[in-house]
Amino acid sequence: MMYDKIIIRYGDLAMKGRNRGMFEKRMLQQLQLRLKDFAALTYSRMFGRLYINLNGENYALIAERVKDIFGISTFSPVVSVQPELEEIRAAALALMKAMEQEPATFKVSAKRAWKKFPHTSQEMNHLVGAHVLRAMENLKVDVRGPEVELKVDIQEEAAYIFNEVVNGPGGFPFGTNGKAMLLLSGGIDSPVAGWMAMRKGLELEAVHFHSYPFTSEKAKEKVIELAKRLSYYSGAPLKLHLVPFTEVQTTLAQSGQDPLIITLMRRAMLRITERLAEINHAHGIVTGESLGQVASQTLVSMDVIGRATVLPLLKPLVMMDKQEIINEAERLGTFATSILPYEDCCTLFLPKSPSIKPNLRFVEKVEGYLNQQKNLEQLLDEAVKQTEVLLLTPEDPEPEASAGEDRWF
Repeated sequence: MMYDKIIIRYGDLAMKGRNRGMFEKRMLQQLQLRLKDFAALTYSRMFGRLYINLNGENYALIAERVKDIFGISTFSPVVSVQPELEEIRAAALALMKAMEQEPATFKVSAKRAWKKFPHTSQEMNHLVGAHVLRAMENLKVDVRGPEVELKVDIQEEAAYIFNEVVNGPGGFPFGTNGKAMLLLSGGIDSPVAGWMAMRKGLELEAVHFHSYPFTSEKAKEKVIELAKRLSYYSGAPLKLHLVPFTEVQTTLAQSGQDPLIITLMRRAMLRITERLAEINHAHGIVTGESLGQVASQTLVSMDVIGRATVLPLLKPLVMMDKQEIINEAERLGTFATSILPYEDCCTLFLPKSPSIKPNLRFVEKVEGYLNQQKNLEQLLDEAVKQTEVLLLTPEDPEPEASAGEDRWF
């Protein structure tokens, strides 16, 4: 096609008032990072929009990357010309003729943002539409359900002609709303929760608990693949914290409180994650919980488990049905990896009848006993110290790894 620019439009970002410039700057950085392979591209900001100047680069290849960038509401490939009637009409006709398949019906939708332009929007609909109709004999006007809606956006600096509006993910640019830790289990739910959190402007670091030798190396590789997929959407490297959980988990299993094992285990995970959050300057924890989906996700259970941390617990999926979550996982490209049959530590030591209404005081009493008899808090600290950290990007065949104290410097 003949496009020379891409118009980037914002969603929630448009309501940011005085802070809008900061969000726009971050959006521009994300675009430049994601499109760094296209050397000829240039960028400009004007009237609350971002413009990508293609300068001969392939629009289709660029669109594949732009469509996943957080903060973009919609975007359109456009032909830009001087805001003069004859140039607009010529460009509109050229765009219609350049389509792969000639449409049977169309309509023109003009918008005159520059009020000094001599023709109104309604006049431009007629002036451009009539010009196209005279040149394309088989074309007809259909104002209710046209095959092609030819849009004309008249600004002071240029007129933009286009017929395509592509949806982006919306939300806020990555990292503009702070940092949180994502509990990444390896299942279907947590990667979807991670994507939804990043869409709202959160930078994430992922935390995965493993219980070697009860869990396999394949389970670890599965989580690495999911983290890489999330790093693609963020457009930035993603830290994956691999926490050894064997000692903690076996200690909890020896408590003699089988119905409470899941509650105790998840509270321990939150305590460890809270410690990692403090070290890595994060201010929240994201989980993949969905209300009522399993025993630990009843409202009472979530209340008791959540009291193990003072950090905000963010649960993007809490009101979603399982099929809705699966649909999102398929769309994001995480579903096929998530259903690989490699168990994580959450499937170990599962009781036959887990408690769905745990009592907070009793749970805290059990934890106090375990701390006295088994040094539970010390085990949590040791798990933090032995955590391995991988720095992942989608392209990395071998992630960089570190462990112990050295990883924080």
